[in-house]
Amino acid sequence: MAQESSIITKNVWDSVKLYTVQCAKCSKWRLIPTKDKYEEIRERIVEQSFQCETAREWQPNVSCEDESDVDKHDNSLCWAMDRPSIPQTPRGWQRIIRIRAEGGTKFADIYYVAPSNQRLRSMVELDRYLSEHPKYREEGVTISQFSFQPPVPLDANYVAKRRALSASSHNMNSTYSTGAS
Repeated sequence: MAQESSIITKNVWDSVKLYTVQCAKCSKWRLIPTKDKYEEIRERIVEQSFQCETAREWQPNVSCEDESDVDKHDNSLCWAMDRPSIPQTPRGWQRIIRIRAEGGTKFADIYYVAPSNQRLRSMVELDRYLSEHPKYREEGVTISQFSFQPPVPLDANYVAKRRALSASSHNMNSTYSTGAS
């Protein structure tokens, strides 16, 4: 029996079901076909705003005149806003967003899964892993290509409030949905 030449990746439990980005011109939400494409757009969203015409790459006839792909007020979905400029995950790696149960003190956990299928939960673990596996650094993978910043829930009551929590606003226009809540 011939041995498989490519590494088979684990099925990792990403909570996110739909990736969307808001058009800078018409404010309508466009579905993004893949997580990779979403990450590519999110990484550059500050320098290159998303417009409906950008979606013609996967939706040939879409324009600002068309209805939004998703309704942000759909109560069957748990919506979260991603932070802008998070780097695109290096090829062969996975960035996993695991949404926590409603009412907890934290909205989501961020993990990275290395090509070896090892799950990394922090910059400290990631730095140690890259030091122990120099081949990734030789391939150009750097710690600056990773971010453990969690997304922000659009429902302010999803996460239990902390006493000294300050309200902050972010200029973010890319988001995703975790599906049925």
